[in-house]
Amino acid sequence: MSDDKTPTKLTRVTAEQGREKAESAREEAERFRILSEEARVLREQHREELESVRQEREALRHSAEEARDAAEDARHATIASVAATADALRTSLAQMQFLEDARNTLRQLKSTKPDDVQ
Repeated sequence: MSDDKTPTKLTRVTAEQGREKAESAREEAERFRILSEEARVLREQHREELESVRQEREALRHSAEEARDAAEDARHATIASVAATADALRTSLAQMQFLEDARNTLRQLKSTKPDDVQ
């Protein structure tokens, strides 16, 4: 009779060990599932941050392009302003030369009086 109890007891011990292993495997699977979910959330956050960085980089590129265009426009405006200033100075110089020539002519006319013509 003692032989009948030993295999039953052994079977029960083996079954209990199997249940413990199964429970341990379930707990490990649950931990793995939780870690997988956390990894998925972190991956999604990382993807969103990368997208945000990409958008910021694109906005900076666009701003830099606008700044280059504005600088080019300012350069053209400066060149036009310098050209206009040069034209104005040329006109002023021509007027001053005309006035100087007129003064010289008047001086010459005053120095040669009609009495001196005889």
